[in-house]
Amino acid sequence: MATDTLRLYQYLLATRTEGPGLRAAVWVQGCPNHCRGCMTPETWSFTDGYDMEATALAEEILATPGLEGVTFAGGEPFAQAAALAALAAPLRAAGLGVITFTGFTLAALKARKDSATEALLAATDLLIDGPYIEALACTDKPWVGSSNQQYHHLTDRYRESVAAYEKKKNKLEIRIFPDGRILANGMLPEEALRAVKNLKSATLLCNDAV
Repeated sequence: MATDTLRLYQYLLATRTEGPGLRAAVWVQGCPNHCRGCMTPETWSFTDGYDMEATALAEEILATPGLEGVTFAGGEPFAQAAALAALAAPLRAAGLGVITFTGFTLAALKARKDSATEALLAATDLLIDGPYIEALACTDKPWVGSSNQQYHHLTDRYRESVAAYEKKKNKLEIRIFPDGRILANGMLPEEALRAVKNLKSATLLCNDAV
């Protein structure tokens, strides 16, 4: 796959559940971590999903009015670090902030000494790291699926936002399309998320998938 081609599970051009403000959200397809209890194991396969050029997706995101930033989730974003860094470049140049989720720890990512990993870290304002651990599941930290996951402010852009959001509850968005498809994204307790996922034709997008 070309370094500027993304393998995607799904993306939304406007959401208020995946970080501060109105944001685009991109869920990549493919994850090597296979966390026990993951709510979206359908994102694990590297052959499912569909391809999209980073430049084409950047154009769609930049054409969406009122966005504060973009969130990268998965799947595992750092399995497609080069393509996401290519996507992030024009978005950051236009003033958008970048939040990236990963099932790896920041220390493990730095230890790679890999140029693509370093490029995506350099393009990220807020990194939320660590595998989803079912026994540590929690919903009292914004955008975090289990309590081991940590916020890493790689810039100061979201430092005050996270402090403010820690006083608020997580939210869930549900979209019902004319063809009957149901798409849900956000964070809720596991039993509530599973109830949503069991709805007919439902697609679930949640950050404990990283």
